[in-house]
Amino acid sequence: MTTSTAQQRISPALAPYGSAIDEAFARITPRGMEPLNLFRTMARNPRVLQRMFAGSLLDAGAITLRERELIILRTCARCGSEYEWGVHVKFFASRAELTAAEVAATRSAPAIADTLWHGTELLLIRLVDALHDSADVPDDLWRELEASYTAEQLLELITLTGYYHTISFLTNALRITPESYAPRFADKR
Repeated sequence: MTTSTAQQRISPALAPYGSAIDEAFARITPRGMEPLNLFRTMARNPRVLQRMFAGSLLDAGAITLRERELIILRTCARCGSEYEWGVHVKFFASRAELTAAEVAATRSAPAIADTLWHGTELLLIRLVDALHDSADVPDDLWRELEASYTAEQLLELITLTGYYHTISFLTNALRITPESYAPRFADKR
């Protein structure tokens, strides 16, 4: 887990970024906002940035926005990625209709989180926890997931969890400086 006092290890690229990066940033950055610190840092390697954008899974997929954000928030919390967790809380939690208590519970220990989540949402929490803890899904959990999700959805859920492990590795290892407007772990207890 990173600390807020750690210095960022690779400094973000500065504008002008070049036409390909400018175009990529224009597609994903709300008008009037500066690109995310993570994205500007990744722009130091345009090839990796472009591949990162290509695999983001933030488009409409086989799962709901709420399911997607629950997976992302739980994954980032379990990985200790305060940066990415905060960005997703800021930009997506309300759109995904996650309450403040639910957002806070994405950071809770499994026993505590289990009391808030029910049905398929509890399955998603358990899926993230299993993948995080063992890089596998136990057979009993798999059977429960198969009863609620299609093969297409299961592939997306597992890939999304893995993708946000990678994003968490980047934000933590690079000590990405948090966005000033994004909530921090301490803000959502």
